Amino acid sequence: MHIPENYLSPSTCAVMTAAMVPVWTYSVKKVKEEIPKVKMPLLGIGAAFSFLGMMFNIPLPGGTTGHAVGGTLIAILTGSPSAGCIAVTIALLIQALLFGDGGILAFGANCFNMAFILPFLGFAIYKLIWEKTGKRKLAAGIGSYIGINAAAFCAAIEFGIQPLLFTDAAGKALYCPYPLTISIPAMMIGHLTLFGIAEIVLTTAILAFVEKISPETLEEKPAQSAFKPLYILMAVLIIFTPLGLLASGTAWGEWGVEEMASLVSNGKALGYTPAGMEKGFSLASLFPDYSMAGMPEWIGYILSAVVGVAIIVIFFKLLAGSKKDKIDFSKGQSV
Repeated sequence: MHIPENYLSPSTCAVMTAAMVPVWTYSVKKVKEEIPKVKMPLLGIGAAFSFLGMMFNIPLPGGTTGHAVGGTLIAILTGSPSAGCIAVTIALLIQALLFGDGGILAFGANCFNMAFILPFLGFAIYKLIWEKTGKRKLAAGIGSYIGINAAAFCAAIEFGIQPLLFTDAAGKALYCPYPLTISIPAMMIGHLTLFGIAEIVLTTAILAFVEKISPETLEEKPAQSAFKPLYILMAVLIIFTPLGLLASGTAWGEWGVEEMASLVSNGKALGYTPAGMEKGFSLASLFPDYSMAGMPEWIGYILSAVVGVAIIVIFFKLLAGSKKDKIDFSKGQSV
């Protein structure tokens, strides 16, 4: 679901980024107000789970792949969709800057889909069902499934409007060349099936783990020791990330520019490379596609996971350290 560089026009990217500014502003404000200092590391843990979840690529018949995101999961663990927004935003930023996973210009669009639509809608559905039924994991599964599919639908729209709005004098698409009639079914088939199920599994499995092994994590002010089992689970997931390499093929809408002309849709090759993609913005990443020069692919993948997770966890620990305790003067306690 990561939209690469130059699949969207610069103006589309600008609009999507502008749309995210008030969301980020609101989310930062709500996190400051709602998340106590002792719970701030949980944002880092959640962001790390999201980062790792997106490394476990799942193959779909036809040669495409996809992954879970975990935005609803973070919102549930922290009790705040705003926390989910900030956590997924940081995970996406690190992926784009260090690993070339998602475009820099398309960062706002990717955040709109995965850090806004997914956690806010997913958490709203979760909360509604949980209050009606009292079944947390059922609510979490349904909420996460609807959230990721809504995010995928938004991405499909963003892809599909490009050839309608941006063409050259010959009528050829300048950016993503596939209209809504192709982008919507191409994106939604995978997410309504395997990728949506993957989101359910990631969300409910980790939630079940937390409820059984470290239920204190879900409390308003958990002890730091409550997070230890989650760090251990994180380490286990890092070790198993090379399983994501078993999925061959490329996620729909994430092809390299050099592949565009030969892509086949409805039995016909595209036959050209959109000019906006061919001559667009590019930024070399430090570890492209989660690889490290001179190392076997699977080792590079694990080390990339270690680097990404370490940066995320350290960032949120530093953020927690800089957050001042609020004093509840009625009780004389820090919150």
